[in-house]
Amino acid sequence: MTAPGPGFEAATGDGPRPPDGTGRAAEVRTAEVRTAYEGLLQIRRLVNGPAGTAVPAPWEVRLPVRAVALVLEAAGIAPSAVDGEGRRVRTGYRVAAGAEPGRTEVTWPGPPGGGAAGEERERLTACSEVLARLGWECLLYRGPRGRRFLETEPPR
Repeated sequence: MTAPGPGFEAATGDGPRPPDGTGRAAEVRTAEVRTAYEGLLQIRRLVNGPAGTAVPAPWEVRLPVRAVALVLEAAGIAPSAVDGEGRRVRTGYRVAAGAEPGRTEVTWPGPPGGGAAGEERERLTACSEVLARLGWECLLYRGPRGRRFLETEPPR
């Protein structure tokens, strides 16, 4: 089994703002996310044996940024976003590769002065709860300049 097709990419928080609201683009995005997430669960059922959907599938372990971002987006948590020049324009989660293979770091960035630092503990805790329900191990740390981040990894 492989990951969902290349036509869909979960929002990692480093791209443009996904469509939101009630327009056609938002409906299409919601449907794409739902389909990809259902695919993730189906792959887990097929390849994980008795563990089923409780633990990440092998493709998730190989592509943890994509998998973690999909879980967060499917849970309805807003991703951060950047404009064409790389400036943060939306507060939300950001998923990036961790310090070691198979790990990710989830942060809660936002535009300067947008209050992201004040929200990060609560929001990253919510991200941790969502990910833990799907078998990811999560630890909340305080990094440089006191900013928090969530480290995720598959169970050992």
